[in-house]
Amino acid sequence: MSQFTRFTPGPTAKITKKTSTGKTIIDYKDADQLRRLLTPNGKIQTRKRSGLNAHDQRLASRAIKRARHMALLPYTSATL
Repeated sequence: MSQFTRFTPGPTAKITKKTSTGKTIIDYKDADQLRRLLTPNGKIQTRKRSGLNAHDQRLASRAIKRARHMALLPYTSATL
């Protein structure tokens, strides 16, 4: 089976951070890193495209929604 290059894991290395207790966090105030998880239309990318596991994907989507609420990220693609 050939390797698909279209869905290679993306910019996940800098998005998740580990605390001293081993807990994974994603900061909603880091809008530049969260913008990488958005499609050109402003939608949140899937796990397959972002390369995150299920837990980190939930944290990322929660952080994106918080950043949108705080006006750090746009809701629509008009300003991307």
